[in-house]
Amino acid sequence: MGYKNLRECLEDLEKTGRLRRVEVEVDADLEAGAIQRRVFRAGGPALLFTRVKGCAFPLAANIFGAPERIRFIFRDALRAVDSLLRLKADPAAFFKSPRTVVSALPALMHARPRMVDSGPVLAHEIAISDLPRLRSWPLDGGPYATLPQVYSESPSRPGFGGSNLGMYRIQLLGNDYAPDQEVGLHYQIHRGIGPHHAEAIARGLALRVNVFVGGPPAMTLAAVMPLPEGVAEIFFAGAMAGRRLDMIRRPGRLPVPAEADFVISGHVEPGRVLPEGPFGDHLGYYSLAHDFPVLRVESVSHRPDAIWPFTTVGRPPQEDTVFGEFIHELTAALVPRVFSGVREVHAVDAAGVHPLLLAVGSERYTPFAKERRPQELLTEAFCLLGSTQTSLSKYLLIAAAEDAPGLSCRRVPGFLDHVLRRFDPARDLHFVTRTTMDTLDYSGISLNQGSKLVWAAAGPPRRELSATLPPGLGLPPGFADPRLFAPGIWLVRGPAHVLGRDEQDQALIGLGQALEAQKGLEGLPLLAVVDDPGFCAASWDNFLWVVFTRSDPATDIYGAGAFTRCKHWGCSGPLIIDARLKSYHAPALEPDPDIERRVDALAAPGGPLHGIA
Repeated sequence: MGYKNLRECLEDLEKTGRLRRVEVEVDADLEAGAIQRRVFRAGGPALLFTRVKGCAFPLAANIFGAPERIRFIFRDALRAVDSLLRLKADPAAFFKSPRTVVSALPALMHARPRMVDSGPVLAHEIAISDLPRLRSWPLDGGPYATLPQVYSESPSRPGFGGSNLGMYRIQLLGNDYAPDQEVGLHYQIHRGIGPHHAEAIARGLALRVNVFVGGPPAMTLAAVMPLPEGVAEIFFAGAMAGRRLDMIRRPGRLPVPAEADFVISGHVEPGRVLPEGPFGDHLGYYSLAHDFPVLRVESVSHRPDAIWPFTTVGRPPQEDTVFGEFIHELTAALVPRVFSGVREVHAVDAAGVHPLLLAVGSERYTPFAKERRPQELLTEAFCLLGSTQTSLSKYLLIAAAEDAPGLSCRRVPGFLDHVLRRFDPARDLHFVTRTTMDTLDYSGISLNQGSKLVWAAAGPPRRELSATLPPGLGLPPGFADPRLFAPGIWLVRGPAHVLGRDEQDQALIGLGQALEAQKGLEGLPLLAVVDDPGFCAASWDNFLWVVFTRSDPATDIYGAGAFTRCKHWGCSGPLIIDARLKSYHAPALEPDPDIERRVDALAAPGGPLHGIA
């Protein structure tokens, strides 16, 4: 059986050497987050901070921070859930493989919660200001709950079947929130709570919302699981927990997990918004203050032995990277069924997840044609951009499986090499402009608005990729320091960006015109203009982060021999991506030097973090 609550999980992790207690006093303001990030990067254990400055509750961190540890936590239910998802992917397995059906039965039996009349989570009532004041980055607008499970139900279809459980930002204090009476509720576009909120507004009703913290680890996983709209995460949580979840019924209010550590209960009034943020986010930049809904707090309660779990996010990889990899393993079999013809997808964590999606698809529309070109791939690409969380992708690179048996988009350098050898820059770039995009991505023309690019490749190689730059390479004034990053990919330093949003840069247009006359670039189809070529070229992680988080396709793509014909844009090549920091981008995350020195002292020989940070 899986863990009934968070304390059971932590005790098991400690017993098996997977958790370290930190018994010196630690400040929840910046210090705890800096320690968590440092221990995660070092591949260290889960952490339990037993003395938190000015707070009665211990903090737990890095619980899910290693692939081995997350598999250990969910080991009892993995086989049953895997069988259940495989049945979903291939219903014919019901007839072909009785063993699969039998092994999936426990997950089905545990999915529906069990209603109870009371539970530990309602034992004590406190105020919002009594909760840990966890701030992760210096410019954060206040303390946040960073592993919240936000629960709502459809006003027209109340009950578990019409519920949503999501992990949305909860700002506990700061800005213009009335202390202890209001908290910020930040949810991005394409999140399950959105339709519930829209229904409530249309009916002139307040939307009831519960925020759970802690409890069974399966609840935390369910809150980040990208399930289709209409599939209740609470059912997945029971399946993953390996036991039915006890939910406390409360007439006139939403149910509460009996074994949660904390619950904040309240409602969102129609039309009530206040600035939320800034917040250091998972793209590696701050998301700035913007108006978001406000949760009017009705009560805050906790169990007698409550522990506050937290994580911090920032430039990948972070703890949420491990969540993403685990979810990919669980759902990989579902991809071909959800997206017909698609063999594999990979939302690239190093690029911030939503900025870059890679996919291996099928190209079977005209098998009789002399030369394969992207056709079915485009159908598959727009399917990916039309549903589920993949719809938030900004750059979608898709290639045909038929061209290279064994091609995998999980191996990013090899996949990009495959695409760059085959794509035709005059034909295979397809833009969607002025459309919705990830709320956290500031590269677009406004909040939630930017562009997308489908970059397709099919057929035999069109070019060999160069491993050197041509001699005598001439660049226009303002551009310098050309260097090769990988075969076919090169970098150039550009002048500082000074324009506003929704403007193309004449200097980049001039660069494209100058390169059109340059010989020897046939094997160098991709050029990124950056602020610091040395930093960008230092690693694949740096390259992916810089190029795809700092550019909007429609605004920031240029090319040698660029043309627009019947509203289709293309170029003869090279393709140029302007990946400089823009004048309107949010600032990148930088740690506090004083806090880092304190963590250094804790990690020194004889310190409580020595050997793990």
